[in-house]
Amino acid sequence: MSLNCNEINLILSELNLKETFIQEIIQSGYDTIGFKIVGAGERFNLLICTSAKACRINATATNFPKNKKPLRFNEFLKARVQGMRINECKQIGLDRIIKMDVSTWKEKLYIYIRLWSGASNIIVTDTEGNILDCMFRRPAKGEVSGGRFIPEEKTLTTEEINEAKNKFPVRTFNEELKTIAEEKNLNLEELSFNKKVDLFYSESAGTLSRDALLSQAEKWYNVKKSKMENALEKLEAKKKTFDNAESLKHTADLILAFQAEIKDGVLDCTDYETENKIHIKLDPKLSAHENANIYYEQYKKCLSGKENLIHDIELAKKQIIQLEEEYKKIQTEKNIIKIEQLIRQDTTPKQKIEKERTGLLYEVKGWTILVGRTANENDELLRHNVKGMDLWLHTRDYAGGYVFIKAKKDKTVPLEILLYAGNLAVYHSKARKNGQADLYYTQVKHLRRAKNGPKGLVLPTNEKNLHIKLDTKILQALDECEK
Repeated sequence: MSLNCNEINLILSELNLKETFIQEIIQSGYDTIGFKIVGAGERFNLLICTSAKACRINATATNFPKNKKPLRFNEFLKARVQGMRINECKQIGLDRIIKMDVSTWKEKLYIYIRLWSGASNIIVTDTEGNILDCMFRRPAKGEVSGGRFIPEEKTLTTEEINEAKNKFPVRTFNEELKTIAEEKNLNLEELSFNKKVDLFYSESAGTLSRDALLSQAEKWYNVKKSKMENALEKLEAKKKTFDNAESLKHTADLILAFQAEIKDGVLDCTDYETENKIHIKLDPKLSAHENANIYYEQYKKCLSGKENLIHDIELAKKQIIQLEEEYKKIQTEKNIIKIEQLIRQDTTPKQKIEKERTGLLYEVKGWTILVGRTANENDELLRHNVKGMDLWLHTRDYAGGYVFIKAKKDKTVPLEILLYAGNLAVYHSKARKNGQADLYYTQVKHLRRAKNGPKGLVLPTNEKNLHIKLDTKILQALDECEK
């Protein structure tokens, strides 16, 4: 339940924000903003939460962790509001809209904090009511930059004030906080209303509370771990299908050993290892050597596939261990805003996560290797991340990602680094299932974009050839080098 109008007034009266300064602004989450307030010899953190059913403003003992990537509204507030003096802070009537009058020597602004559950917002305007920016942009309501926001301010009668006090009484939170107070050895009678609100919402109420967040974290952990374990089971089941690799080789050996006994595309013989009778159907149009080669090729693919699967299985196990460590970190974290931040980073849909960089980045023995996995990433790397002297690698005759080795002044790329990059090129291509492929490589300056071709498609010149067989040890080493 969000704060009611009378509770907001009590909060503001205890805070006495008049003639204080906003020293720093940190937006830790999409619906949580913290103001570091200084003035009259005191400092405190002011929390503004616009989360549904937990809308509030109060002083808090909680520190505000910075978001990994600064959020849009936070950047605006830092540029336009941070450092301003608060001239006045009051609730408009009993509408649960707080008007904060802030200014510097050259500019005056209004910050409107609307604490309506389901329609909360923070709106910054100039003195004429023109919206400069909002926490949540809602074009349908005109709450966007360039819109207008001038809430009506009216004087309340004594009767209206008394009616509101009876209808919306100020909660004591004594019953709700009784157990928590005992655990923390606190005397509820001595706590200010601000402290009670902070304790109540941070520990057991609303979406931004420890109980709610830990419940959300548990659900996230169980779902994610279940998916990871299912994927691991499939990999291990697939590995078992490759365990008959030796039998394929043995069959090929039998075909060559008893080729004289082949009749009408059928070989009936006695296995010299087990002394069992063996019946093998062959392609009558092919010779014994050609039939044997079919089994030998299948044997090689099984060996290669098995090596790749072992690598994938080890990686999947590491990811499960990492997940358990992340969950443990959330469980032991005391700062609820930090908990919300950790959960949000892991539950945000991948398509909504803003990437810090394009593709994959590896640092291998002092050399930087970049990998594009899609046409978009290939194109982005070509346009913005590589230069003419950098080395480009790509599989021949197979679709796949581009791999780049960043050049170093007056140094030639060592063969070892070329093999590392070559393994990445094969691994991130359609040739991966074969376990090997021919590559060509050249400097970026020798690449020419294909006219009217698909995105990222290039035509190389001055290229050299390289044959790569996937090496499990190299792939495992690369896992440790990924940044």
